[in-house]
Amino acid sequence: MSPTSQTHDLGTFPAGLKGRRILLCVESFGPINGVSRTNLNLVNHLRSHGALVAVVAPDNHTKPGGATDGVPGAVQPGALHRLPGPAAKALRADFRGPPDLIYLGSPASLGFQLMLQLRQQPEEAQVPVICNFQTDLAGYCEILFPRPLGAIASWTFSKVQGYLFQHASVKTLFYPSTFVRKYLETAAGVPSRKLEVLRRGVNTDGFNPSKRSEALRKAWAPNGEIILFTCARLAGEKGFGFLADAAIENAVVEQEVKDYFRPLTDKDKVVFTGFKVGEELMEAYASADLFLHCSITETFGLVVLEAMASGVPVIARDEGGPSDIIEHGTAGYLVHPADLDGFVEKVFKLSIDENLRERFSKAARDHACEATWEKINNKVAWKMADAIESRESEEVKYQLAAANAMKAAAPPIYVWLMMSSPLRRLVTARVVDVKIVWGLVVILGFWASVSVYLAFIKVAHFVKERAPWGYSRIHSVLRRFV
Repeated sequence: MSPTSQTHDLGTFPAGLKGRRILLCVESFGPINGVSRTNLNLVNHLRSHGALVAVVAPDNHTKPGGATDGVPGAVQPGALHRLPGPAAKALRADFRGPPDLIYLGSPASLGFQLMLQLRQQPEEAQVPVICNFQTDLAGYCEILFPRPLGAIASWTFSKVQGYLFQHASVKTLFYPSTFVRKYLETAAGVPSRKLEVLRRGVNTDGFNPSKRSEALRKAWAPNGEIILFTCARLAGEKGFGFLADAAIENAVVEQEVKDYFRPLTDKDKVVFTGFKVGEELMEAYASADLFLHCSITETFGLVVLEAMASGVPVIARDEGGPSDIIEHGTAGYLVHPADLDGFVEKVFKLSIDENLRERFSKAARDHACEATWEKINNKVAWKMADAIESRESEEVKYQLAAANAMKAAAPPIYVWLMMSSPLRRLVTARVVDVKIVWGLVVILGFWASVSVYLAFIKVAHFVKERAPWGYSRIHSVLRRFV
């Protein structure tokens, strides 16, 4: 059991956090994906309990409107700054004075820059930081980059993350699954004392079997076929290639994903529903018979919990967050990531056995009902309150130490010079500047590599559209390296 759950009542919000200034820096915000919905949920929870919250997020051309996972689509009143790009240099909040705490939701480019800038501050002026590791960027690199660039990029990312997360200003690093904890400890070298597990919740009133729509089922499966459902962004790391292979055995990247399923879409066996939120999304979940989850890069996999809350059994590859969510053989099945035949066999088994499917459906719903956003967000709030209280205690100790030093005998001149705050800051700043420049070179080099690779993909798609006769040859060559 974690220290937080031992010492605090997670059913209550910490009174000491009311009126505190919290700066949230997030890489995505609004009803975009599981990470951004989790960030939005936390912001609204903190503000509704009296915390002063300012949010800084990249300008990703999305609006924080529209219904989400049981969270009001619009952000509750407060500051929201949209930066013109993830490399913006200036960060500020709409409250007077520095923040009491900084929270980084799934830190990447924006979060990395902020942590690098914090290192320029003297120790006594550093604001405590809490991070929530929600996105496996290193895992994405291995999938999106061709070999051996993927392995190199993954290793580089893990070292950058470890360098940043090990700093004393980072007080807590939340992780969603044992898979992620192992990565943070072994690959990134994060001390175990900083790690704290944080699951995700689900709105069981919204995601509910009662939302099942017979009209929608009729539209999807006019002849009463079993409906296999998945919910994800159309992105390369979501495992659509594996899903396409599994579906065929049974019967930038968006176009590539659809191409995977071309043999089935031509036969009206696959339906791409488009972007869904709110009631439409909940209805879609509940109207399915089975949920298939094929991504192996999910740090948690909120869609798995949403499916279970909707009473839909899940079959997933046994990698990442879903391995901690699904109780194998009770509410769904976990299959070895490379076992396509085993995945297909489990789909077939649940498809033909209606009684087993119903039993799994009830167990999935019961398990999901145990996860509540209230307790999860309160756990974050208590960690914030503890970090702020600890910092204020340290400030008192620092002031007492400084006062005692003034009463002591005069030190040698070189010691006095190094104790001088302006000089110490100057020396520290120069050393830190070198580290910051190197860190920025690594990060910017990373994004430059990603841009080149994405440009290459776009050219490949253009060639495919303009010269279909050459696509099969191009595809076969690419498959050797990707």
